[in-house]
Amino acid sequence: MHSRLVSLVLAWVLAIPALAAELPDFAALVERHGPAIVEISTRRSNSSNLFDEFDDLFRRQIPDGRQPGELLQPPAVGSGFIISADGYVITNNHVVEGAEEIRVHLNDRRVFEAVVVGLDEPSDLALLKLDAEALPHIAFGDSDAVRIGDWVLAIGSPFGLEFSASAGIVSAKGRTVPRRSSYNYMSFIQTDVAINQGNSGGPLFNLEGEVIGINSRILSSTGGSNGVSFAIPSNVAVNVTEQLRDTGAVARGLLGVQMREVDHETARRLGLARPLGALVDRVQPASPAERAGLRNGDIITRFNGHEIGYYTELPFFVGQYRPGASTRVTVLRDGEERRFQVTLGSSPTNTNARNITLPSPEPRSRSPNSLGFRVAELSSETRQVAGISGVRVAQMAPGPGSESGLRLNDVITRLNGDAVDTVAGFARIAESLPPGGRIPLEILRQGESRNLTIDLP
Repeated sequence: MHSRLVSLVLAWVLAIPALAAELPDFAALVERHGPAIVEISTRRSNSSNLFDEFDDLFRRQIPDGRQPGELLQPPAVGSGFIISADGYVITNNHVVEGAEEIRVHLNDRRVFEAVVVGLDEPSDLALLKLDAEALPHIAFGDSDAVRIGDWVLAIGSPFGLEFSASAGIVSAKGRTVPRRSSYNYMSFIQTDVAINQGNSGGPLFNLEGEVIGINSRILSSTGGSNGVSFAIPSNVAVNVTEQLRDTGAVARGLLGVQMREVDHETARRLGLARPLGALVDRVQPASPAERAGLRNGDIITRFNGHEIGYYTELPFFVGQYRPGASTRVTVLRDGEERRFQVTLGSSPTNTNARNITLPSPEPRSRSPNSLGFRVAELSSETRQVAGISGVRVAQMAPGPGSESGLRLNDVITRLNGDAVDTVAGFARIAESLPPGGRIPLEILRQGESRNLTIDLP
């Protein structure tokens, strides 16, 4: 027995070098690409920052009943990475949205003021620009090639601990994280990498040193890492950053259907071998889908070559194509496979920002655009499909608007009691506002109606 035990121990000891040789060399990856990782700190005019999502946690930890906004709050901190030698930087939209000042801290301790090139809330991505040259940078990989079980490495600034590395594996692909918006164009990579507040916007590497994801959010009961984190696929980021760099905005296509899951019972009733696809509950009137010939009850199984295994995959694939793109849609109808050519419309999430000047009857008391925000027209698809009227908040700056709680992409439906339908109509109402006082504002935010009050100077 003793000799057998010795033999087993000896065999294990001899196997250790071979096992070590098969483990990934994360140290070499960090050394090679660490210089392209950045820490991002922001300053905002109010107390809201990246800590807002942990309000409930803070309340449980504060015995004297103080609100989270009363804590000594450090500057909001996130992560990012450089994608070009001339200073383009990727991070999350929620890291920099609404910031008055954005400072990018490099690995070599240099600090740059960043300019926002563009923001995209649906993908939670932002593109920044530094006034610099010959910077270290990293390349994107193919997120479609990622396999469940692959090793991955994240580098970021959790809790402000800059340039920290953590490793794990890909736990799942195609995850849809619930959100209040009706238009969810994201299909996340799930990992068990330790991601915490401050990692947002940092890269997720494969073993070849390519960025295959951008860390965006976690699922947690405590506010800290529970081993369930989500990254934006790199193929989404490539599409979004190209559009932000070219135009400062992102345009997504619209199919125009309401859909639901094909569950086991539905598949059995329809004679399918297994549940698959997206069941069309309703084809929106005058939508691209209706014009192409799709009907209620169709099951969409492929979109432009992409197989639709689960219904939440369809919005993700549609969102990767721009308005006007000609796409192929395969459906099952009455047990037969049919193919349609669909020219995509424009998603309600698309904004066509149009700067306006708000004239004032009292030039000395209120300068142009003193409300502190600019608005844009809603697309015709939004008015038609969502059935709403108003104007969208396209840009925010410090002022009465932000102080009232107004946010980017809110839809303003009434200003000072008057209905708002167009940018020109909004400007007419705004120019008649008194030089001071409290002005009621009615908005739609993620499908919910809200009332705000603007305090004019």
